Amino acid sequence: MKKQILGCVTLVAACLISARAADWYAPQEPFPLYGNTYYVGTGGISAVLITSSAGHILVDVGGPAAAEQVVAHIRQLGFRVEDIRYILNSHAHQDHAGAIAVLQKLSGATVLASAASVKVLESGQPDPADAQFPNLTPMAPIAHTRAVRDGELVHLGPLVVTAHFTPGHTQGGISWTWQAEEGGRTVNVVFADSLYALAADGRLFSRNPLYPRAKADVERSIAIVAALPCDVLISAHPELGGLWERKAKQAALGDAAFIDTGACRNYAAKARVTLAQTLAAEAAPGK
Repeated sequence: MKKQILGCVTLVAACLISARAADWYAPQEPFPLYGNTYYVGTGGISAVLITSSAGHILVDVGGPAAAEQVVAHIRQLGFRVEDIRYILNSHAHQDHAGAIAVLQKLSGATVLASAASVKVLESGQPDPADAQFPNLTPMAPIAHTRAVRDGELVHLGPLVVTAHFTPGHTQGGISWTWQAEEGGRTVNVVFADSLYALAADGRLFSRNPLYPRAKADVERSIAIVAALPCDVLISAHPELGGLWERKAKQAALGDAAFIDTGACRNYAAKARVTLAQTLAAEAAPGK
């Protein structure tokens, strides 16, 4: 049984921590999600553009080599990178934030994140308290940042995006929500941060003296995401939220293909399974 539990955790870790950079940068054509919301990321890491006549908001960017793709995708959709006013970050790992410095420089946008993430983004240095720290890579320092509060509303013209602190995977994780309208129907869109309880070899997620509240944080964050008003889900790693299965139906159903009111609950349920596996493995004798 011990070997089975460790095997499950190892499998998840292999998918989420040690995923090859080539998977992060898999080519992906940009596409509309719903209303003024567009997917502009790569095949392996989500990036979402929210547009308005007052300027645009970009949520996450991807790893360093994703910058060129994201810029090309935004322009391919007919929008100007220079009109991006805010770049929002889910969590300060290289695969989600490594290209922010390039996009910030091109756009002049202000980068918004939690105070814990801002510290990492400004320095470019990984958080030593992160359970994945030995596997984390430094990234280009980011200018023009601002820390947001839990529950803060980010306003840009008609756009209103809400920050929901969802720490645990990192100390500074944020999930972001907003509304999008299309054809007279308004939906709740959720960009869900990673909720997975993972640690690098040699570290324990549940007994990390540098981040002792990690377990409590991730449990609370899972509950928060499960309870969000959620019609359209985009998770930080798109495949983990079922985005590609819904995308496959878009040709037949239009943008309504992305509506799944159970998606956030399902995403949270997967995270609970990973947490249980991690805790069981770390409770094994000798751990």
